[in-house]
Amino acid sequence: MVEETKLAEVSKTEEKTPPASYVPEAEGGKKPFKEDTNLQSVSFKEESNLVADLLDPEKKILNELKQLIQAAIANNEFNPSPNKSEKPSENTEAKTEEPVPPKTENPPAAQEAVADDDGAKTVEAIAETVVPPHAATVADEEKTSFAAEEVFLWGVPLLGSEKSDTVLLKFLRARDFKAKEALAMIKNAVIWRKQFGVEALLEEDVAFPELEKVVFYHGKDKDGHPVCYNVYGEFQDQELYDKVFGDKEKREKFLKWRILLLEKGIRKQLNFEPGKVCTLVQVTDLKNVPGPGKKELRQATKKALALLQDNYPEFVAKQVFINVPWWYLAYNMLMSRFFSQRTKSKFVFAGPSKSAETLFKYIAPEFVPIQYGGMSKHNDADFSTDDTVNEITLKPSNTHFIEFPVSQPCLLFWELRVLAWDVSYGAEFTPSDEGAYTVILQKVRKLTSIDEPYVKNSFKVSQPGKIVITIDNVTTKKKKLLYRWKTKASTEST
Repeated sequence: MVEETKLAEVSKTEEKTPPASYVPEAEGGKKPFKEDTNLQSVSFKEESNLVADLLDPEKKILNELKQLIQAAIANNEFNPSPNKSEKPSENTEAKTEEPVPPKTENPPAAQEAVADDDGAKTVEAIAETVVPPHAATVADEEKTSFAAEEVFLWGVPLLGSEKSDTVLLKFLRARDFKAKEALAMIKNAVIWRKQFGVEALLEEDVAFPELEKVVFYHGKDKDGHPVCYNVYGEFQDQELYDKVFGDKEKREKFLKWRILLLEKGIRKQLNFEPGKVCTLVQVTDLKNVPGPGKKELRQATKKALALLQDNYPEFVAKQVFINVPWWYLAYNMLMSRFFSQRTKSKFVFAGPSKSAETLFKYIAPEFVPIQYGGMSKHNDADFSTDDTVNEITLKPSNTHFIEFPVSQPCLLFWELRVLAWDVSYGAEFTPSDEGAYTVILQKVRKLTSIDEPYVKNSFKVSQPGKIVITIDNVTTKKKKLLYRWKTKASTEST
């Protein structure tokens, strides 16, 4: 049977197959993970960051949070306490039980200053109570001056800017619109950033060129979210693994590098203005990923996840896991208890044979890197992400034709790929003049999975006609065909 589709009639269709579920056996181990499995939690729908779109109770809670932040700034609560992490020893506690020195002329102030932030009495606190009245006045002025400083997250002030609401809504949603819990999370995040030195880190050169293929940003999804790819299979290289995770100092450098990469991505690719894109999509490739036995990788990943979860709320619109091995699902079931239901609803899992098609649901093929089934390539002189890729499902045991009509002399480029190939491909130019000869551009040849992932050709057209592409799917399986084409004026082609 032969099926012919003219260019103008091509419609983008998508196979809808119900996702299979992975369910561990009640006893006796786990079911094997099928390659065509595509697992997904209840789909997450991203909310608006426009205040006008909030429900009235949500607007009220947002205003409540702003008031709490204002009070916290006035009380200097966004700075780490110097004594917060110090635990008084038993000897110190015993000393505080000694008789209080004779009363000074200002006993109420002395009694109030005996306790530090944690309520623990110390000898130093007692000593500080015996100070001249003018010294206390100077200290109060310094505190008031410091508390008046603005508090920023990702270059956005917590209050007073139209971008502020976008930032605050991230924390509120991460805490189910509980204002006090959101405030606690914000304070912890601000204090952590100061202790970790995030702002100073932005000025440092934490170079890790070996990791450029491990974590990188590439393109956008269909809703305009930047896409960040994580390729942990690169750590199968033992030399690279040792260089990144070989000791504590190296693991700390990796953590700083990862935080810095995220910070730069947030500031350069996201926009906190109301109605703009302020989240990203994460794609994690689990092909050849080291197993749980790699203790150092597991520890570094766990630490990074904890920091991201606590200090970067609601920055991920979708988390897509591709090339998922069966054992990772079991591992993820153990790890999932650390994630909220809201976070888990953003997860999508796809086995090796469904990875490319799963990505295409969220990211157009022209933005998907060539190694993941898409058509995006670095330094492509002929095509860019502005050139839309067409998708066609090839039926089993069918021949499919694609036509590129031309009406005037030009240089025509085209490129195509069939996922996993195993098809035959040919191309010819048929002039509109019935008396002219057909030109064979590509003899029919078989393409398999070991061939190049895509085919690119060009032809200088000197008369009206059409280029006809022939794709013969001789297998009993459906295939996904991707293609695009464009022309350049004949003056450009000479």
